[in-house]
Amino acid sequence: MGTEKKHIRIGVFLAGTGHHVASWRHPQAVADGSINLSYLKKLAQTAERGKLDMLFLADSLSINHDSHPNVLARFEPFTLLASLAEVTSKIGLVATASTTYSEPFHIARQFASLDHISNGRAAWNVVTSSIESTAGNFNGDQHLEHGLRYQRAEEFVEVVKGLWDSWEDDALIRDKELGSFFDPAKLHELQHQGSHFSVRGPLNIARPPQGHPVIIQAGSSEPGQHLAARTAEVIFTAQNNLADAQSFYQSVKSKVVSYGRSPDDVSIMPGIFPILGETEEEAHHKYSQLQDLIIPSVGLSILSSYLGDIDLTPYPLDEPFPDILIPETNSVKSRYQLILDLAKRENLTIRELYKNIAGSRGHHIFIGTAEQLADKMQEWLMQGGADGFNLMPPLLPEGIDVFVDQVIPILQERGLFRTEYEGTTLREHLGLQRPVNRYAI
Repeated sequence: MGTEKKHIRIGVFLAGTGHHVASWRHPQAVADGSINLSYLKKLAQTAERGKLDMLFLADSLSINHDSHPNVLARFEPFTLLASLAEVTSKIGLVATASTTYSEPFHIARQFASLDHISNGRAAWNVVTSSIESTAGNFNGDQHLEHGLRYQRAEEFVEVVKGLWDSWEDDALIRDKELGSFFDPAKLHELQHQGSHFSVRGPLNIARPPQGHPVIIQAGSSEPGQHLAARTAEVIFTAQNNLADAQSFYQSVKSKVVSYGRSPDDVSIMPGIFPILGETEEEAHHKYSQLQDLIIPSVGLSILSSYLGDIDLTPYPLDEPFPDILIPETNSVKSRYQLILDLAKRENLTIRELYKNIAGSRGHHIFIGTAEQLADKMQEWLMQGGADGFNLMPPLLPEGIDVFVDQVIPILQERGLFRTEYEGTTLREHLGLQRPVNRYAI
């Protein structure tokens, strides 16, 4: 690792009314925020005013009656980010796309298009899809087994990268006098034949401005860590305390090195769920207000879904979480262990646990002042727990407004965050090299 002073990487989770499951019920919330384009444009512009690295759009391909209100009705990521690209000029644009329910050619083309539209600001959050019911929307009735999903994902990413190299950077010469639109020697067929995919190529769009859009991954299970260490340039994760964050950080960075990469080529960014007030007392009051808006049946259902859909209704809500056997799951394996550890460590009741999980989805909850949050972020950065953070404001637009207006200036004063963007592309913001085309001599 370099000895120069580190700068914090900061992304923001752009989620309608906010990350908190009951945020839509708050008096200040724009209840239709997840499909209100003018509102989302303002959020994006605020984030860019704060010089944040990226806007992050989560996505899923299956819903039910208990889904987060922001998930029940929201824009498809590429459509929304193409629109946000028109009202921003520097901030990165991260779309989530599944390797289990997509094809490499489609994904390669969509991200290349977004990278051109945004002048080099696109990033792909690679997911394997954790919701088992998703199969029912794609001509199936059974979700791919966890390990198989990651094997498919690894090959998927490699195919997409190969397709992004279909055209060399100077292949499209467009010489009107000679009548030559492109140099045939610089257009390449991939001719991929693998275990999961057969893809000829070439891709029908010029090479992306970034060469390859930035690759982001969020799996924290052992297969997820290996996929991230081999392919990702940013890793999102859920860590509840510095010790766990340090352990994950060291584990992933060592895997990055084992794949012949530099640890500086990958930024690890835990999610953080900040509730900010002028005083600690005010911040705790804000948190209590949101927590009290959680409908018990919704909170219990969300907790149950993270624990393999186990039925928790027979157990008293206000007694300690019971010592029960949690079934092996084919969904988010790392998350349910995180939840069980939290319940045991803090001796939480079922009600306390569902309030904690339903509100923040298992990410680190911070309650305090702007100065205290800056302290926390600096501590995790300097103590080897994170390279940055993915902000998950519980309530929008307040959460991003307060962070940009109060926390960012403190980080800038401490020399921990940029005062201006380093360049125009997301790769430049993150200090990443532009990949050389594999066919270029």
